[in-house]
Amino acid sequence: MIKTERLILRHIHETDVEDILRIRSNEVINQFVKRNSPKNNYDALQFILTIKERTQNNQTVYLGIASKNQPNLIGTICLWNFSEDRKTAEVGYELLPEYHRKGIMSEALKAVLDFGFNELQLEEIVAITHKLNENSKNLLLKHHFVLEEGKTDEGFPDNIIFSLKNGK
Repeated sequence: MIKTERLILRHIHETDVEDILRIRSNEVINQFVKRNSPKNNYDALQFILTIKERTQNNQTVYLGIASKNQPNLIGTICLWNFSEDRKTAEVGYELLPEYHRKGIMSEALKAVLDFGFNELQLEEIVAITHKLNENSKNLLLKHHFVLEEGKTDEGFPDNIIFSLKNGK
């Protein structure tokens, strides 16, 4: 668990099934993300169980985002897709639209970047986002990510890749 000024970033559990369904099936979020969205609580529960297994196997650090005064999840943030030497990981995040433009994801991302670089000793964190997702691009630039000109996300021609090196 990671606490920030306004947020609690915590592991997700089976009890979060409705929140995960609401977040991962949101049409505004999904306009920029290619994935099989959960259609019902069963699908959301299967996703949660998969994430729990991947967390136990150290394949991912997947955290639900909740405000300190409200236990429901309003988004998620993760480090995943670790390189074989565990020096590089990809960050992914999503936030319900009614919480956009309030600095919430910026606060969560800062905490996860600190965790990745300081606790996991990562040397680089990569972020892949849709080229039209202005909120995501602005968030990454605010946190000093650099656009990797010429790098492509194979099979996803509308995505662009950013990276941030550990500035120890």
